[in-house]
Amino acid sequence: MLEMKRLRLLWELSERGTVVQVAEALNYTPSAVSQQLALLEREVGTPLFRRVGRTLELTAAADALVSETAALLAGLERAETAAHRVRGEVAGSIRIAVFQTAVLAIMPQALRRLRTEYPSLRVEMVQHEPETALHETSVRGFDLVVAEQYPGHATAQFAGLDHAPLTFDTIQLALPRVGAADADFDLVGRLEDAALLPWVMEPRGAASRHWAEQACRTAGFEPDVRYETADLQAHVRLVESGNAVALLPGLVRAETRLRMVELPGDPHRSIFTAARSSNSESPAVLAVRETLAIEAASLAKSAEHAITLQP
Repeated sequence: MLEMKRLRLLWELSERGTVVQVAEALNYTPSAVSQQLALLEREVGTPLFRRVGRTLELTAAADALVSETAALLAGLERAETAAHRVRGEVAGSIRIAVFQTAVLAIMPQALRRLRTEYPSLRVEMVQHEPETALHETSVRGFDLVVAEQYPGHATAQFAGLDHAPLTFDTIQLALPRVGAADADFDLVGRLEDAALLPWVMEPRGAASRHWAEQACRTAGFEPDVRYETADLQAHVRLVESGNAVALLPGLVRAETRLRMVELPGDPHRSIFTAARSSNSESPAVLAVRETLAIEAASLAKSAEHAITLQP
């Protein structure tokens, strides 16, 4: 009979691409992974790999094993979920991947509530970009992800994930308060008025960057992006100090320090959670999703969906 541990390594290799990446994900050494895969190949009695340059490609036999292993892993997770539901206890560990603004706005109070209401549940949180986090959740690196989606920009789709909407926030043009910067900033009343001003945006490849550039181009200009950073707190500081303008969603706007200009069409960013369908009904995942929804609803009661970022 084939060992599930070795089949899991083969499945991981199909998802991650290299032995080194599999080893890093599972805290093994690359040599240990290679040895286990070689043992699996001997057990199967047919070639599972072919070397192409410095990489391994899976054979048709390996692909067949991977397909069956995926179903086995999902079945095992469903069985484990069923056992936890019978016990009715929210306990154990859950790993959550969260993007930055949700870490700032939603997670602090949500984590306090979880610690109070479910003392037997250990919650581990890692800040991750949404697309990477969705992939890692699909391959069992995380149990739950809190991700974002900008209007007209669909997130990457991964099989076997269960999505649930959490909240949304309005995207607006952020400017320094009147008199806090050069007079040119004070004259901005529409997006197109910011055509000649310096901008701060996230690095290329980020969904927010793609959306922001398209919004500016639709308004008839190419933004002068002088500052790039993935840290949206830095965006706020650069705007507050009169060095740049930015397109910011509500969860990161510091309303007491920024002047906000509405955008045509009142665009919104969607925030959602995703878990593997095979464990989406586990008591831990259900408890965390419910708690996140409570905190998101609390934030939605504020008129501008905003938090104040302290210096």
